[in-house]
Amino acid sequence: MARTNLPLLPLILSLLYIAGKAESAASTNFIEVSCKATQYPAVCVQSLSAYASAIQQSPRQLAQTALSLSQARAESMKAFVKKLTKFKGLKAREYAAIKDCLDEIGDSVDRISQSVQELKAMGKGKGKDFLWHMSNVETWVSAALTDENTCLDGFSGRALEGRIKTSVRARVTNVAQVTSNALALVNQLAAKY
Repeated sequence: MARTNLPLLPLILSLLYIAGKAESAASTNFIEVSCKATQYPAVCVQSLSAYASAIQQSPRQLAQTALSLSQARAESMKAFVKKLTKFKGLKAREYAAIKDCLDEIGDSVDRISQSVQELKAMGKGKGKDFLWHMSNVETWVSAALTDENTCLDGFSGRALEGRIKTSVRARVTNVAQVTSNALALVNQLAAKY
């Protein structure tokens, strides 16, 4: 009859659990330390902590995840603004501001998407090639951030006070903060090489 080591099983499972917890804590700590370099560290930690197991302690994966998150938020914002164009009873100035914002957010989505693809495609490159790709990413993310902030320009002034302006401003602010954080993390990655 074969002898089993069942009494060892709980010990092994406990050790694996503790090792997993330690790795998770190290990944979360890495995110917290990295987010200190961003303009919105609390937003950075809150938005990226859920991805700690994928990020681990990789600056490249952190930047990639931050860009992907920025892209997802910008795409959500674009869908929201697109729905606003269909509202009944919009004033001409409101409609124009919403359409302009939709164009700007659309450009932002495109630029962030380019950045995500560029960072994925560049692999483990180093040297001049790496710096050229990183420069592209930094330029596109910076332009996306400008697009997001430009969206709000059409809502300036008292003529557009109200729920639409308040709602657009809150969402754009969130997207811009996440994008700003992604840019800081991309810059941090570029500085390592």
